[in-house]
Amino acid sequence: MAEPKFDLGWMRIFQEVGRTGSLTLAAGRLGLSQPAVSYQIRRIEEQLQVSLLQRQHRGVALTAEGRRLMETVSRTVADLDALAKSFRHRPQRPAIRLKTDYALSSLWLMPRMHAFRKSHPDMDIQIVATHRTDHDRSEEGEVAVVFGTLSEFGRIGTLLMPERVAPVCAPGFLAANGPLDDASQIAGATLLHLDAQGPSPWYDWASYLKDLGVRNAQAAGQGELRFNTYSLVVQAAIAEQGMAIGWLGLLDQLLTTGLLVQAGPVLTSLERGYWILPPAERKPETDQLCAWLMSELGGAETG
Repeated sequence: MAEPKFDLGWMRIFQEVGRTGSLTLAAGRLGLSQPAVSYQIRRIEEQLQVSLLQRQHRGVALTAEGRRLMETVSRTVADLDALAKSFRHRPQRPAIRLKTDYALSSLWLMPRMHAFRKSHPDMDIQIVATHRTDHDRSEEGEVAVVFGTLSEFGRIGTLLMPERVAPVCAPGFLAANGPLDDASQIAGATLLHLDAQGPSPWYDWASYLKDLGVRNAQAAGQGELRFNTYSLVVQAAIAEQGMAIGWLGLLDQLLTTGLLVQAGPVLTSLERGYWILPPAERKPETDQLCAWLMSELGGAETG
């Protein structure tokens, strides 16, 4: 019959008793009751079948066997404490928090994030996607990529991607509803709209068509399709539900693969677009992320 395994949960209790020479002091240091410590010592003696302590008038003293056990226990507990301390204080992996909106994160960032992770495998990245607000700012320790104007972010950020837009739709939609050779024909097509709180801070159909000299004339018998995120607008366009305002920097891969096609002239707003806002306190890992974003997004404006 196999010999039962020796319980090791008592070691720190025995060490404190041997160090203090008192069951009561050991109990106080460990946050235990004196009877609980006394009971544990008796259990150890029963398992080892030796006496470990000599009860004295004041406190206890180690027997010869107790001293031998104390030497081993002290080394073991010290080694375990040192190992636990090294685990708690080992250097943590650099962590980066990147905040941006749903459109950039889903349409541009996700397809490219693997490239950054491959070149920086030791970094942990937390991506936070939010709706665009008028108060977007980078918080402590995070990099933010936000949409806005020169007056909003020119002093604190760097313009990465000026706003460049053109009508886009699925090839099947263009084949069924074309030709769309001029702005008036575009205005008569089924248009997909992105809702905004208050006046649109980016090109919408009204401002796009106005800049081309045409008022938005909804197609006869067609109800409007409106969405609260740009990703849904793009998905509806791919599904041949209508024509969308296309951000050329964000939709390059969809245009290259032919899921979407450009179906109208390009308009540009040089003082409006995506800005990078670095954290106030610079760190090597945030500097590396900012440099990568500037390289990747900076090239998107001409893509």
